[in-house]
Amino acid sequence: MSLPVPDLDDRRFQDLVDDAKRLVQQRCPEWTDHNVSDPGVTLIETFAMMVDQLLYRLNRVPDKLYVKFLDLIGVRRLPPSAATADLTFWLSAPQDATVQIPRGTRVSTKRADRHDEAIVFTTTAGLDIVPCSRTRLLTIDTAHEIADHTEDLDLDGMHCFGTHPTPGDRFLIGLDRAVPSCAVMLKLSCVVEGVGVDPEDPPLVWEAYDGHHWLACELDHDTTGGLNRSGEVVIHVPGQHQQAVIAGHSAGWIRCRVTEPGDGQPFYSAAPRVDKVDARTVGGTAPAIHADVITGEVLGASEGVPGQRFRLQGSPVVASSSFFVEVSSEEEGWEVWAEHQSFGWVAPDERAFVLDASDGEVIFGPAVRMPDGSLRNYGAVPPKGAVIRVPEYHVGGGKQGNVAAGALCVVRTPIPFVSRVENRLPAVGGIDGEDMESAKARGPVTLHSLGRAVTREDYELIARRSAPEAARVHCVVDHDAGGVRILVVPAVRTDELGRIEFSDLVPHADVLREITQEIDRRRTIGARVVVEPPTYRGVTVVAKLRAHAHADQDRLRPVALRALYQYLNPISGGRDSSGWPFGRSVQAGGIYSVLQHLPGVEQVEEVRLFPADPITGERGSQVDRVDMAANSLVFSYGHEVMVETW
Repeated sequence: MSLPVPDLDDRRFQDLVDDAKRLVQQRCPEWTDHNVSDPGVTLIETFAMMVDQLLYRLNRVPDKLYVKFLDLIGVRRLPPSAATADLTFWLSAPQDATVQIPRGTRVSTKRADRHDEAIVFTTTAGLDIVPCSRTRLLTIDTAHEIADHTEDLDLDGMHCFGTHPTPGDRFLIGLDRAVPSCAVMLKLSCVVEGVGVDPEDPPLVWEAYDGHHWLACELDHDTTGGLNRSGEVVIHVPGQHQQAVIAGHSAGWIRCRVTEPGDGQPFYSAAPRVDKVDARTVGGTAPAIHADVITGEVLGASEGVPGQRFRLQGSPVVASSSFFVEVSSEEEGWEVWAEHQSFGWVAPDERAFVLDASDGEVIFGPAVRMPDGSLRNYGAVPPKGAVIRVPEYHVGGGKQGNVAAGALCVVRTPIPFVSRVENRLPAVGGIDGEDMESAKARGPVTLHSLGRAVTREDYELIARRSAPEAARVHCVVDHDAGGVRILVVPAVRTDELGRIEFSDLVPHADVLREITQEIDRRRTIGARVVVEPPTYRGVTVVAKLRAHAHADQDRLRPVALRALYQYLNPISGGRDSSGWPFGRSVQAGGIYSVLQHLPGVEQVEEVRLFPADPITGERGSQVDRVDMAANSLVFSYGHEVMVETW
């Protein structure tokens, strides 16, 4: 635990005034008017206010000393992480030439009023919105028979999936070029023949070819009702889309594939037929980050001495940005210097620096006087007169960047032919930087472990420092395997009800690798460490509520569902909204409590729990509680709520 900060003088303004009045009564008994309107009392309060300010500054001295001690043992505040989002730029009309969205384009939220600050995102990669047109039409059946129907549209149209559609049939559209990361609009003139399907939920998926595999495309909207009427289909093509050769024809291929119908999903009783197919590019999607991108900043010239410090123009530096320093050299031009966590193991001639990301300061290696009187450099010293610059870094971040879907809609950087912009999914990954109180609490832990991974707290601290963008990190001792498991939960997106896609809970391989490499350098010899995601136990809640007589039944159901998904959330769930505790079982009593406190609920009639496998989708029989292992977290799998009125 952290050392308590001493309060050198605990007197405050009113205490000083009262003490002064007591002295007045003792020393000057003839002074009897002690009201605030008396000029003498006014002078007492004035001096009390000044002394109170002096005492406040005096009590801050231990804080400053504590911060200095933290700096001496290498404890610095963890920087914030910036939220990321994919921004879709929509064209005002299809263009004949490529529309370029430059890297560094700024997009923000709307300002609610003049006092509100807009949240700004910056694109981290350029985007080419490439024009396209349809060149080929093919069909492939389940027997892999390929038929070219390019000329059929000029005669009498074509059946998209043969005369009798079956799951696995494919309708291929060849574009004159690849359109990676673009939104493509397909205009189709269809004959109402593909009857039998639900127009709102046809058994179809759209995919794009990258030269080796077919990748899923996100469907923006489909006004054809499953290729049953004339309309348009807009799909978002993945960034790996490439031109390839199929059946002897080179094109940028996309396809529509018939899938197996789901439970209760109707299937085609007749084959859909099209008379015309046109393709146009109407937009594109680029990655963005909630930060300002600063490029080519010159920090200054080196004085040629150890321990130099250079202040960055912007701070804090977000944890997700790649940061390095360049130093001018007459022989090599610009030398690249690498960032290190500390100078403890840096060689005297190693080109190293330490970044204080929270305060925005670049620190070069010091020189330490050894017992024999010699000086030992920890890191190379930039030559005198050498120019020091930072090619690029990101400033900003924080949890305020986790904006909802559609919130980013204002283009700050004007781009010709772009009519609007949107983030189709919520932004995720924004985490505030560490405050000083948390850093002070880490001080004794760091001093005790000295950077080594021994206790569970050591492993968690090192993992968080290696991957600050992770939402949760938890260490579990595996007694059976005789090792340690580091469980990593990534930041994920949720929909309007708070639901999470199970595939989003798999941490990125780069994050797991960074944590593993850092822990390998610090673990004790013989310690077996596994870095992985936790095991998720699916839970389905079926609840029956009775609403108040005047409550809106239609509004109460989504409110109840949202409350269930929030409560059983692995990242922000639980009673204190800090994430469902690892290993804690789910009990019906907790669900009763959550639902009973909702506005408009008169009574919770029934709550039933069912374990579920989030991978296979299988649900078990009803249970009173769903137990969790020590390395397990809860995952909400398809809750159901029924609302009745009196």
